[in-house]
Amino acid sequence: MANKKNSTPAKIYTIGFTKKSAEIFFEILELYQISEIIDVRLYNNTQLSGFSKGSDLKFFLKRISSIEYRHDLKFTPTKELLKNYQEKLITWEEYVEEFKKIMQERRIPQHILTNYSDSPEVQYCLLCTEVSAENCHRRLIAEKFAEVFGMEIVHL
Repeated sequence: MANKKNSTPAKIYTIGFTKKSAEIFFEILELYQISEIIDVRLYNNTQLSGFSKGSDLKFFLKRISSIEYRHDLKFTPTKELLKNYQEKLITWEEYVEEFKKIMQERRIPQHILTNYSDSPEVQYCLLCTEVSAENCHRRLIAEKFAEVFGMEIVHL
């Protein structure tokens, strides 16, 4: 399904905002020439979001770095799944299995094909809260982008 015209595969980036200052966060995005942030958080407007609060972040991204912002709820966990994981009622492995089911129900590969591009000119970056992508659902979404478009995954 990947675009065969491109000699180098496009990349899908991921980033967590926690433990990053606004300065570091925006410098990283500029360094990697990110053109669009895809916010995959269920709750993107809480007080804990700081500079990454959805409405503010959209403004900052555009004003500071000319980066587009999209909050895609198809990529978020359900409230119940997130709550169960945060309250340690389920393990990370159980979370992964449930989130994969959610992605299947939501037809995520088709959603990606319909709403996103594999053009190397478009540098998407999946945004979530966690510092590391290891135990974050953004990694699972990035893996779907890689599966659909043959993209290389880069965790920032």
